[in-house]
Amino acid sequence: MSTVSRSATQKNIFKSMKDIKFEQTISDECGVTMNDSVEARAIAEFMEEKDPNVTVTYNPALIRIDGKGKLVFKMDEISEYLGRDMTAEIFEVNTSTHYGRMVRVDDNTVILFGNMDDVMEYI
Repeated sequence: MSTVSRSATQKNIFKSMKDIKFEQTISDECGVTMNDSVEARAIAEFMEEKDPNVTVTYNPALIRIDGKGKLVFKMDEISEYLGRDMTAEIFEVNTSTHYGRMVRVDDNTVILFGNMDDVMEYI
C-alpha cells in the first residue's frame, strides 16, 4: 500500500456534531418500502396508475412507494387489480418499513399521512 493510500485510509470520515447543520424543514411526504413480491409489485403498479403524485422505485429486493400528503391503500381495489384477495394483514406483512404516520382505518383501508396534523381525526 502506498503512503498516500495509507494516510488517506487513516482519515476520519465522520463529522463532528458541531459541524453538522440541521435544516428546520418539515416534509409532507410519506411512503412504504415493501419486500419485492407479486403482491408488492401489484400494489406499486396500482398506486402509480391511481395517483400521479406517487413515485415508485424498484430496487433488487425492495420496492419503495413514495407520495405527497397522503397515500390511501384500499384493499378491495388492490384485490381487484391483483386478481386475488388482499387484506390489510397481507399488506402489513409485505411492508418492511414506512415513514409518515400509518393508520389502519378499517379492514379495507390503510392510510399513510405525510402531515402529522392530518392524522389527528383518527386518534
